[in-house]
Amino acid sequence: MSDSHQELLFSYGTLQLPAVQQATFGRLLQGEPDALVGFRRTMVKIDDPQVVATSGETHHPIVAASGDAADRVAGTVFAISAAELAHADEYEVDDYRRVEAELASGRRAWVYVQA
Repeated sequence: MSDSHQELLFSYGTLQLPAVQQATFGRLLQGEPDALVGFRRTMVKIDDPQVVATSGETHHPIVAASGDAADRVAGTVFAISAAELAHADEYEVDDYRRVEAELASGRRAWVYVQA
C-alpha cells in the first residue's frame, strides 16, 4: 500500500484538535462532518503522559457499539495516507482499537472504538 492511497478516518474526539493533528500528522487535516451509527460515546481516563500532553486533556471520548441504530456519535471524517493512519495508531492508547465502520453518509471509515 503506497502513501498516495487515501484512507478514511472518522474522529469523534481529540484527533479533531489542531494541536493533536500537528503533533500526530505534522499538518492540519481537512475533514467533513459525519456521524457514527449504532455507537454511544462515554469518556475514558488517559494515563499516557505523552498523549495527555499532546491533547491537553486527561479524559478522552471513547465509543462502544450499542446495537441501536438510533444512537449516533457526531464527528469528522478525514482522508489521510496509510502512513498517517499508522501515526494515528501510535497516538491512540491501549483502551482503543481501530475498526472499520459505516457512517451515516454511507461511507466506510476507520474509527477507534473501545478495546
